[in-house]
Amino acid sequence: MYMNIPVLYEDNHLLVVDKPAGMASQADGHATTDLLSELKDYIKLKYDKPGDVYLGLVHRLDQPVSGIMVFARTSKAAARLSEQVRDRVFKKTYRAVLMGSPPEMSGTLRHFIWKDDTKNKVVVYNKPGSDAKPAILHYTVVKKDKETTTVEIELETGRPHQIRAQFAHVKCPLKGDGKYGKSDGSDLALRAIRLGFHHPITKKWMVFGEK
Repeated sequence: MYMNIPVLYEDNHLLVVDKPAGMASQADGHATTDLLSELKDYIKLKYDKPGDVYLGLVHRLDQPVSGIMVFARTSKAAARLSEQVRDRVFKKTYRAVLMGSPPEMSGTLRHFIWKDDTKNKVVVYNKPGSDAKPAILHYTVVKKDKETTTVEIELETGRPHQIRAQFAHVKCPLKGDGKYGKSDGSDLALRAIRLGFHHPITKKWMVFGEK
């Protein structure tokens, strides 16, 4: 563990960690610290590496979101993991608490998303637009209370703010999401609970996080 960042696995090619909520995945000019920079420092100190340390960012989590992330320690590993992301072999599973209930106990949300970079917010459409990109996720209800519903989500695409925006679009915003729903003072109820991918060198299927 380094700077309160649990390291789940590391070898010469990969570094798998559990990102804390509230930490940016990568420096964006606003955050005082970010996960990528912290992990580069971790590698530099642990292995006494001179000069700049290479660490490839393969995927991101929004700053308020906690959960499992993998980083590539070589450019070859980064390229092969990125290829798995593009080919949708890379599996990401999330757990979220929704305000209200989704349309069905399990199902697929298919929309189109356009990001407004000036506002750091996305807009969801039911039909394709000129710059909107497809956004697809699959969900299953795992728990239902009077006011909230807990779901597990498999992302098929990885658009910015996708989970938050798509569920808000179907009138089920995430609990604690002031950007796309209503802030209630609680933390954003979204966590990346599981990650699956082929090791970029051995090709072995690897799964990290909750089973």
